Amino acid sequence: MPKLTEAAILKRDAKRDLAAELRESLTQMKRGEVGRVWVNDGKGVMRESAVAKARIAMNLSQSQFAELLGVSVRTLQQWEQGRREPTGAAQTLIKVAIHEPRALRKAVAA
Repeated sequence: MPKLTEAAILKRDAKRDLAAELRESLTQMKRGEVGRVWVNDGKGVMRESAVAKARIAMNLSQSQFAELLGVSVRTLQQWEQGRREPTGAAQTLIKVAIHEPRALRKAVAA
């Protein structure tokens, strides 16, 4: 996607209703949608990133979650953005993090 010129940015932003955007953000926060990461599945369908969902469920930063999984932060970011898919044990740990975050924390602490 090409960068917008200053004039194009001003033209685009002139049409924005910032008050409405803020109200929508508050509504999303109240519904618990804060922190959700959506990725394009390659077929034009947006889906929630399971990796980001797992990390958020455990209340961890990207660097903390990457360390827990034994991968680099960059690898985790690629997974969250849908550029790459986790394989093997990482997929299993992510599923556990989504469904039983306390169990994974307990296992890591042991």
